[in-house]
Amino acid sequence: MKKIVVSVSPGICGFPCQVIATRTSKRAVAVEITGSECEMINELAAGVTKITIRDLFTPHSKNLIFKHTEQAHCHLCCPVPIAIIKSSEVALELALPQDVQIHFK
Repeated sequence: MKKIVVSVSPGICGFPCQVIATRTSKRAVAVEITGSECEMINELAAGVTKITIRDLFTPHSKNLIFKHTEQAHCHLCCPVPIAIIKSSEVALELALPQDVQIHFK
């Protein structure tokens, strides 16, 4: 099982976390979000525990990850949902591991 660990430092909220995506089959990963003190992220973590390849390619408006993100009332620009997607893609060998950054100047 391929295990990918991503650290997320979401910014001003001050609630960092780790997203762990562990490949469980050729087309699925188990997702765990740890270390967050954010109630919304913990609610998201409870709803998003398994991701399939189909989930990764479903449009935003129908996407399981974004539906759970909305139900958990996460802030619109929270980077944790994207970290779930990126770590799942890497665990399924659909993408290479590469850091993503946003810098203000």
